[in-house]
Amino acid sequence: MNFVDKLKKASFEDQNLDWANLCYYWAENEQLSQVPENKRRIVFMGDSITEEWGRLSSDFFQFNEYINRGIGGQTTPQMLLRFKQDVINLNPDIVVILAGTNDIAGNTGPSNIDMITNNVFSMAELSMSHNIKVVLSSILPVDKYPWAAHIKEVPETILKINQQLKSFSQKHNTLYIDYYYSMVGENRGLKKEYTTDGVHLNKKGYDVMCDLVQGVLKKESFSV
Repeated sequence: MNFVDKLKKASFEDQNLDWANLCYYWAENEQLSQVPENKRRIVFMGDSITEEWGRLSSDFFQFNEYINRGIGGQTTPQMLLRFKQDVINLNPDIVVILAGTNDIAGNTGPSNIDMITNNVFSMAELSMSHNIKVVLSSILPVDKYPWAAHIKEVPETILKINQQLKSFSQKHNTLYIDYYYSMVGENRGLKKEYTTDGVHLNKKGYDVMCDLVQGVLKKESFSV
């Protein structure tokens, strides 16, 4: 049994043994390392919003040759732990980071705004230190989390985090995509026509995101 199989087996038996899901994209990363870098590489780092984006909008990712590194349920500390192998080691020109909503929901324990933004900022700073252009994304609107209904003031927390992300982008001259104001509806949650459960998106919701991210990348002449 090789190392990756051992890691997958350990993770299957106890998820805490691979808390950051380092094995999730291991094989894909190995394959990608063998592919010549003939075009600009753009990696999308995130949670289930990003992972499902790759499935429901597969043509968008395939046509543009975007690399999807989203993992459902993940929080920013988990993403930060795997950022080196799943982003930096792939030698991308650009990384699009969408993260933080699962932290608010408490998926890996309690967290506050500073903890969340510090992790996102660390991913951005790691990228910039490796000459990778950074695109930070606003957290999408959420009124309440179906699996964590006890979490209070969710819309307020999202707005505060988004403001910090935007401020960081302005200070460090990175790009910022504001999904929030294009998708917000009643009670400061997602518009009903864009979502399946108030948190996750349907195809129509992803179509909005595709247009927004392409608009930012094309405007800055970063799109492939």
